[in-house]
Amino acid sequence: MDVLWVIPLLLIPLLMWTSSTFVFYFKKCFYVAYMMLLALIAIPLCVLKSGGRDIENMRVIRSLVRHVKYFLGLRFEVSGWEHLQTEGPYVIISNHQSSLDVLGLMEILPDRCTMIAKKELIYAGTVGLICWLGGIVFINRKKTNDAKSVMADAAKTMSDEQIRLWVFPEGTRNQRGDLLPFKKGAFHLAVQAQAPIIPVVFSSYGNFYLRKEKQFKSGIIRLKILPKIETKGMTSEDVSSLCDKSFNLMRSAFLDISDSITHSNGPLRH
Repeated sequence: MDVLWVIPLLLIPLLMWTSSTFVFYFKKCFYVAYMMLLALIAIPLCVLKSGGRDIENMRVIRSLVRHVKYFLGLRFEVSGWEHLQTEGPYVIISNHQSSLDVLGLMEILPDRCTMIAKKELIYAGTVGLICWLGGIVFINRKKTNDAKSVMADAAKTMSDEQIRLWVFPEGTRNQRGDLLPFKKGAFHLAVQAQAPIIPVVFSSYGNFYLRKEKQFKSGIIRLKILPKIETKGMTSEDVSSLCDKSFNLMRSAFLDISDSITHSNGPLRH
């Protein structure tokens, strides 16, 4: 009977060495399970620290999650740190490629900053609960009126409580080698709060993480923090041009850092 336990222990290293598909599923399953475990550890810590739902709990979450990248063989290279040294509330916008974005988010997450996320996330077990405790703002993407109402409340909270919000303006995960057109919610939020926008760009994951091809290798992710875009004095009439300006700046940076990282990680897949 003891021999039966030895067989999988021997098979796992062999499959890790010989099968990229096995590595893909092993890393994915490990990532999900480990994040749920970390959330389980963080829940009582956050309750003890803040007594319940509080944006300050993001400090606890950030400190627990930052080491996960090492288990997955990932490394972050960050440029533009100085652009996050901005006082008061602001809106961070970034491109969205996969759930791995959480690791980059936690790598640079400033104090008093939380996220806007889809409502479905709250049902993701321990991860959903820790997101709620961290003050994450949940929106129902299927009900436009509800989403607009939540954004308006979030803008008021930003101003009143001096918090920062991280938004993925593409609205969904995208690994097509380019950016999807931006939805305007993040820009309405920034204009309503009269808060600056700070764009953050993740380089393409296409040279180490390919979902369709079932590949998940080690790799470098470049994070480029761009200069803030002011919204003072802007109105809802300026939202479209603000959205277009942000998109063009981020797309240019995305193509630039994704191209430059190709030489260190291997060929880029589109």
